[in-house]
Amino acid sequence: MNRKVTLVTPDAPPPKPLAAPDVVRRKLDPKGIRLGVLDNSKGNADHLLAMIIEGVRAEIAVKSVVSLRKPHVTFPATKEVLDQLAAEADVVISAMAD
Repeated sequence: MNRKVTLVTPDAPPPKPLAAPDVVRRKLDPKGIRLGVLDNSKGNADHLLAMIIEGVRAEIAVKSVVSLRKPHVTFPATKEVLDQLAAEADVVISAMAD
C-alpha cells in the first residue's frame, strides 16, 4: 500500500502558528484506513461526500467509514462529533456544497 494520494483543499493557507502544534502520529492499519466524513449540512454535501468516499475507496483500502453530520450549517461541529471522529477515524473529510 505505497500509493501516493494527493488531497486538494480549496481553503486559503492557515496563518502560521506562533508555536508548533502537537502532532500525533498514528499507525495506519495495512488492511485500510478508517475514513471519517463530516457533512456540514449544506444542500448536496451528502452527495459530494458519497462521491468522494467512492473515489477514495477506488484508490486505497478503506477499513471503515464513520459519517457524521453537523446539526446546522451555521454552527461548528460539536465537541462530541469531533471527539468521535478523532477516536474512530485516521483521516477526516469535510464537505461544503450547494
